[in-house]
Amino acid sequence: MTKYIGYVGTYTKQDSKGVYQFTLDTDQKTLSDVKLAAELGNPTYVTVSEDSYNLYAVSKEGENGGVTSFSIEEGTGSLTKLNVETAAGSPPCHVSVDKDKNTVVTANYHTKNIVSYRTNEDGSLNSPTSVIEHEGTGPHERQEKPHMHYAGFTPDEKYVIAIDLGSDRVITYAAEEGELTEVQVLKTAPGSGPRHITFHPNEKYAYVMTELSSEVLVLHYDEKDGSFIQQQAIKTIPETFTETNDGSAIHISSDGQFVYAGNRGHNSIAIYQVDQASGQLTFVEWTSTEGNWPRDFVMDPSEDFLIATNQKSNTMTLFERDKATGKLSLVQSDVHVPEPVCVKFL
Repeated sequence: MTKYIGYVGTYTKQDSKGVYQFTLDTDQKTLSDVKLAAELGNPTYVTVSEDSYNLYAVSKEGENGGVTSFSIEEGTGSLTKLNVETAAGSPPCHVSVDKDKNTVVTANYHTKNIVSYRTNEDGSLNSPTSVIEHEGTGPHERQEKPHMHYAGFTPDEKYVIAIDLGSDRVITYAAEEGELTEVQVLKTAPGSGPRHITFHPNEKYAYVMTELSSEVLVLHYDEKDGSFIQQQAIKTIPETFTETNDGSAIHISSDGQFVYAGNRGHNSIAIYQVDQASGQLTFVEWTSTEGNWPRDFVMDPSEDFLIATNQKSNTMTLFERDKATGKLSLVQSDVHVPEPVCVKFL
């Protein structure tokens, strides 16, 4: 019998109280035991360290925003707050931690900042090492200023990639002891609004989800200098869909065979097969998330299942995943979680 513990980051604008915890039972094929794990303001994005000892959540405290560190109790998954690092302004929208748990980085949609923190032995945070404020605009009405939407590490962790939805840029920073130095910039198509990135396990390709143009950009990645070259752009919604759609999350299976991209508005996950020689994508199909505004999704550790969070319908949906075809089949919908945004597993 296999049970996995997962966490959901949420908005706390209505009924939510913070970070929630749940259990996936892979034998029963059920999500259950949804409960509050940590009371926190607007922990919309969370990440779990590779050793499963710590969780980091973006958070709001009064007029300040920042990141809160927790220790994770082995076995139960319960969270104990270690410390919080905040600054004036809105909380970040994304947080990542490197494999050795030495550096945490955040991206802030509202303040235009990327911030890096060094950690202590127990996973708690020190005051910021680097704070980088961005400049720039784009042609879309939502691109009046930089909107940093992602900050995370390249597979070799030599670089931190920051994605600016506001000025259509994917920025590479050299990361030395938490100090960030800009080394490369990829300009995406004007008005595309890049949001999140995921890397192919072969480390040669990366896939960027655009929020405003609803596309997946296929990039060739050069680990020598941290640069990217775009090779393909493929739509995530049908040509016939004319209502508003905001691209959301993007993830790749660990075998590098399938890329999944979330659509808020079309309320679906688009599935693509990866050509292993070129990295390019072929569309497979769309799967409804059985809810409204799928903000994020995640594969469980076995990758036999995928869980999507529907922010506006306050639900999680469980799918079984066919590893041969990449296709998703519905197992359970309407699992209640208030204002869910991000979902992660231990």
